[in-house]
Amino acid sequence: MNAQPPAHPSFREALLYWLRLGFISFGGPAGQIALMHAELVERRRWISEGRFLHALNYCMVLPGPEAQQLAIYLGWLLHRTWGGIVAGTLFVLPSLLILAALSWVYLTFGDVPAVQGLFDGIKPAVVAIVAFAAWRIGGRALKNRVLQAMAALSFIALFGFDVPFPAIVLAAGLIGAVGGRVAPQHFQTGGGGHGTARAGHAPALIDDDTPAPPHARFRWGRLLALLAVAIALWAGAMALLAAQGQPVLHDMGAFFTKAALLTFGGAYAVLPYVYQGGVETFGWLSGPQMMDGLALGETTPGPLIMVVAFVGFVGAWTKAIFGPDALALAGMAGAGVATFFTFLPSFVFILAGAPLVESTRGKLQFTAPLTGITAAVVGVILNLALFFGWHVVWPRATAAAPFSGGVEVFSAAVAVVAFVALWRYQQDIVKVLAVCAGMGLLRSLMG
Repeated sequence: MNAQPPAHPSFREALLYWLRLGFISFGGPAGQIALMHAELVERRRWISEGRFLHALNYCMVLPGPEAQQLAIYLGWLLHRTWGGIVAGTLFVLPSLLILAALSWVYLTFGDVPAVQGLFDGIKPAVVAIVAFAAWRIGGRALKNRVLQAMAALSFIALFGFDVPFPAIVLAAGLIGAVGGRVAPQHFQTGGGGHGTARAGHAPALIDDDTPAPPHARFRWGRLLALLAVAIALWAGAMALLAAQGQPVLHDMGAFFTKAALLTFGGAYAVLPYVYQGGVETFGWLSGPQMMDGLALGETTPGPLIMVVAFVGFVGAWTKAIFGPDALALAGMAGAGVATFFTFLPSFVFILAGAPLVESTRGKLQFTAPLTGITAAVVGVILNLALFFGWHVVWPRATAAAPFSGGVEVFSAAVAVVAFVALWRYQQDIVKVLAVCAGMGLLRSLMG
């Protein structure tokens, strides 16, 4: 065992690592966190497992993509504020560029039979992926009847009574906070479910007992200054969009700011809110296009919430905000606005809150509200799976006649095959999507 901690990485060395991670961060938050753990804890030993898990537990109680927030936290811990900004930006920048390019291809060539065939195979696979997410998260999170009841009530509230998603998140968090005090045995998380620090591990650069570096010490002045800068950035961007006379982009800025603050429990949990706003309220895209965007988001690196870039791209393109001759430029502007306003709060949460977290290691009491929210999220995801499944398996149905128009047998069969591959055979999501896309392409060529 190496008894010496590694040398402190240079800013350039860290930058190259975060850039590489941005291009290979497939597999959703669990896969992305596993990638960072294997590289930063086990191979490079830049941070100990205990400190890694402590940072992760804080990120899990925040709205927003926890894997990206973890990257910001670790980048900040290693190289101050600019380290966090670079880590968080490079975590999503490759995904933004790739997704924007795929969105252009989709809108330009989407009516080509071969391309449509690919999406005919991918859409039912997405239904299976969302259903499997509900199964997987439910099996891990619903440890007792209280949490199971919360998940069921969340599903009924959405499916049966169309209760707004923010109200469900708020109610679940409050129930968890109160329940953690009056019945803590029902809201215990067992240390967050991410493992425990290893005994006898080789020393890390930032080890379990390493004092917080000077920049990681909490100071009120720094907190207030950072919040002032963040508010100025947000307000300045909103004012610029308003001054440019772009109501579509201004609406996107306001909407995706709200979405960012509601992303508890991962992207699947906030997708109904994004669907409601993008499709029903603002008309930026259609329901089938939203399904296609989710499929593209599943096939690209980065957090799944990057699907907002697709929504922004399609919305600005559809509204032709710069005129009919500049649709690609409009799409890029929409994708950029959606991404900026979605991820700005994540930087603020980490850069403002991490010093306080570092000063109170081992004393955080956030798990009970998180447990309550996670239980409700299972019901939300199940509702989303049924919603997507209805649109894919009964594509000609309407709200007035929900099961009319006949069943799309091919889509139903692909969805079942994809779910079995994920559940029974534990196949990789990207591989499942590729096979299902191939099935759809083969069907279109034979038809």
